[in-house]
Amino acid sequence: MQKSSINTAVRIALLAAPLSAIGFSSVAQAEDAAAIKVERIAVTGSRIQRQDMETSSPVTVIDAKAIRMEGYNSVDQLLQAQTSMAGAAVGSTTNNGSDGVAQVDLRGMGASRTLVLLNGRRMVNSGSGADSAVDLNSIPVAMIARVEILKDGASAVYGSDAIAGVVNIITKKDFEGVQIDLNGSGTDKGDGETAELSALYGFSTKTGNYTFGAALSNREGVVQSDRDWTETGSSSFIPTGTLGGKVQNAQGEWVGRSSGYDYTKDSWYQTPSKRYSLFANMTEELGSDLVLTADAIYTKRKSDQQLAPQPGNIMLGVCGEANIDPAKCITLTPAMIAGGIAVDETGRVNYRRRMNDVGARVYEQDTDTLRLSTALAGSLDVSTGLNWDIAYTFGKNKANNSVANSINAVKMANSVYANQDAWFSGDKLTKAIITDVGYLQQEGGGNEQHIVSAGLNGDLFDLSAGAVGFAIGAEYRRDSGFFNPDPIVVAGEGTSAQQDPTDGNYEVISFYQEVSVPFTEKLTGEFALRFDDYSTFGNASTWKMGLTYTATDEIMLRAVAATGFRAPNVSELFGGNTGSYDYLDDPWGNEQDPQILVNYSSDNNLQPEESESFTAGFVYSPAAIDGMSMTIDYWKFNVSNAITRLDAQAGLDGCFAGNTVVCEQFQITAAGDLSSFTNPLTNVGKQHTSGVDFNLAYRFDAIGLTWNINNDLTYLLKFEQDGIDYTNTTDGNFGGYAKVRNNFSLQAGQGDWNITYFNRYIGETDYLAGDAKVDSVLYHNIAANYFITDGLNLTLGVKNFTDEEPSYVANGSDGGTVPQVFDTIGRQIYGGVSYKF
Repeated sequence: MQKSSINTAVRIALLAAPLSAIGFSSVAQAEDAAAIKVERIAVTGSRIQRQDMETSSPVTVIDAKAIRMEGYNSVDQLLQAQTSMAGAAVGSTTNNGSDGVAQVDLRGMGASRTLVLLNGRRMVNSGSGADSAVDLNSIPVAMIARVEILKDGASAVYGSDAIAGVVNIITKKDFEGVQIDLNGSGTDKGDGETAELSALYGFSTKTGNYTFGAALSNREGVVQSDRDWTETGSSSFIPTGTLGGKVQNAQGEWVGRSSGYDYTKDSWYQTPSKRYSLFANMTEELGSDLVLTADAIYTKRKSDQQLAPQPGNIMLGVCGEANIDPAKCITLTPAMIAGGIAVDETGRVNYRRRMNDVGARVYEQDTDTLRLSTALAGSLDVSTGLNWDIAYTFGKNKANNSVANSINAVKMANSVYANQDAWFSGDKLTKAIITDVGYLQQEGGGNEQHIVSAGLNGDLFDLSAGAVGFAIGAEYRRDSGFFNPDPIVVAGEGTSAQQDPTDGNYEVISFYQEVSVPFTEKLTGEFALRFDDYSTFGNASTWKMGLTYTATDEIMLRAVAATGFRAPNVSELFGGNTGSYDYLDDPWGNEQDPQILVNYSSDNNLQPEESESFTAGFVYSPAAIDGMSMTIDYWKFNVSNAITRLDAQAGLDGCFAGNTVVCEQFQITAAGDLSSFTNPLTNVGKQHTSGVDFNLAYRFDAIGLTWNINNDLTYLLKFEQDGIDYTNTTDGNFGGYAKVRNNFSLQAGQGDWNITYFNRYIGETDYLAGDAKVDSVLYHNIAANYFITDGLNLTLGVKNFTDEEPSYVANGSDGGTVPQVFDTIGRQIYGGVSYKF
């Protein structure tokens, strides 16, 4: 009785956390499943097959019904709504620098510190080339059966990257029949439409099951200036151009610039994207206890982002100055000199122009991601029986990218020298000049992964309290990646930041073992050890120890201590120098724009990150309140030797204060010359974070209805990185680390229908760079679900029902806010129909 009661509580706790996204259907399924004797299953966070889901690690499970009910059309939106997420993971609302990818950032520790699995096996990193994390866009929502989020370090089980936890996406399989789904959404302002059409077909034979699917999804854009709360942009790069910071007025006089350019009219809050996906799953019993399984997924993504026309920024030689080519120079007229335009110490003057005559920058990506995995599994008639498996996984990603209306800086300078009056008059440029200086920037890249693994698991022997379970295995993995920028960019002749090619690979051989020991009927220990040998830095060993203690029929205690590591990836080891325009404050006041060019460099001598994690909590299911379950978990992560870039703003401030070591480290002169401003990757970083997760789920019947109440809370105690305290702050560069994030849902229903009210709260935070406050926000969602027949289901809902505006952030990454943290789209109406036959 004790075991059964706690098992039910654990299952409810696992499935109830995402009730913030659906309501009673998940709980009902959990309770039904709890009453049935199940076969041995694999739970995310362990390779040991077991008959229940009782593990020492906290896991949240989100099923397909929850995803559909809440109207999610991409995996990243689903995950970022969870309270355990923080920071600023890139996704559909990241217009500048995302290249159309979508990532997950568990605990705000960085996307590369969250391991993403597909059906329990690694997914190839994907995006534009030599990428550091999985592009979640490559996994269509239509193929997902459930998502399991392990909120605990798991390097001892899965190896590198699982520092903050694991996201395991389980695809649909063992399906019979045909199912067609059509889902769509749009804002009440007439933009941001989304649509997804998917089909699923499966059939069973005497010896197996074959499931096939296809999905087509489309997402339209939302322009920043179409939201009346958007902060008007004011860039120093204006369409008429500035020379030495001066503009020419109607009288021909050169005077100070009095206005800026509003770039929000050309930029997206929601970026457009189209995805085409095919997927398949198969299981075939070959006889003699042999089972062949395989799954395949292919996704083509065509996405684009749009930014204001290219800001041309060049230094022009002045005729007559020392070391200036007399054939390539401009002449300062008396009016220019009278206006205060003067040469610098090199005999040059700065010219800036927003290249509206050429057109807005349109970034386009055409990516193809293929992933194939197959495994042969069987059993051995040894002792109580052992299970073995051999698997091979292949992943490949290829991308072709372009940037329309780019500017060749060399040709721009030469054109100015040859057509001084045309450029300085403030009038529109001629078609001949536009054709000469503009070009289509083209680049390509990719990633490839090969994994071969073999494992053995089962029961070693019996103790008085039960069998000692184990799992051992070995794995070989090879990861490679490349990225080839446009030759003009490589040569540094573009007006965008210079970038070098990236190309590299590494191999790793791993061995692991796990043991689950029932010390008593109440106390179970879980122990894991893993050894990884890399071709780059050498080897790493990690361990994990976990305990579960069934204190009473109502309470189960659990705790896990573990070590972890993250190996430097291809882009960190072999990446070429890359320029990045970061939002920074220049303490010298030399820079005219808040976006300052920083050179990002890599290092092939980087060592792995190391981490320590600890979680402790309990599951409580009071016998006096039938249908209630509560979990509380304390968590703490410490990362040392972290691969990170230092705080660029701290570098600027330190150099300005006279710290010569900082000046040399960032390659800044004492006078504030930022022309060589560099921020390298190093192993000196540290990260410390801790907090508490709380979940309360309560299912009951009243007034003829089935009710579900669910509350999911994360309270952040500390987030500190490289000596800077980000706890309860929001920033345009680092995102949000609110102390309080809470998801609440209330659902009522009976028979064929249910209605869900859901809210999502982000607490008030401090502005990282100042004393200002960033307001809290409470979003309200409403959804309804109705089964017309057993096979026909309708869903209708409204997100952000009260049309809450995003909180203002002074150095926000877009529009005066941080779109990765706050809703910038506004009220959305969504609906869907599902038909199975």
